[in-house]
Amino acid sequence: MRTSEKSVSFTSEELRARSAAGLSTSNWEWVRTHEPDLTDPDAPDFSEEMRAERLRRRGRPKGSGVKSATSIRIDKDVLAAFRATGRGWQTRMNDALRAWIEDKKAPRRKTRDASEARERAAPKALARR
Repeated sequence: MRTSEKSVSFTSEELRARSAAGLSTSNWEWVRTHEPDLTDPDAPDFSEEMRAERLRRRGRPKGSGVKSATSIRIDKDVLAAFRATGRGWQTRMNDALRAWIEDKKAPRRKTRDASEARERAAPKALARR
């Protein structure tokens, strides 16, 4: 048993022995029958605003679900230039890549037509031999 100015602590074995001997000082019957009074007249009302603040998620926000993590090799000077712009550098890099894609967008050639043309030309080439 250890004691300090205001509290006494027992090991689990000591507690079991005291309980078996009927030496428990806790009035468990009173504890079970009395509800604690949780109202404090000096406490402010728990408003909807406070409730919303309490329920607000902490930590990193969830992603939009439209981006994917990848590993890419970028020249050190290019990476340093984007990082030097501060927070949000990855978003700015994404925007720069998107602008490049929009600038370079051209009508796509139909690759199926090219492969069909090659297939049609192959029998003719074999026939000439």
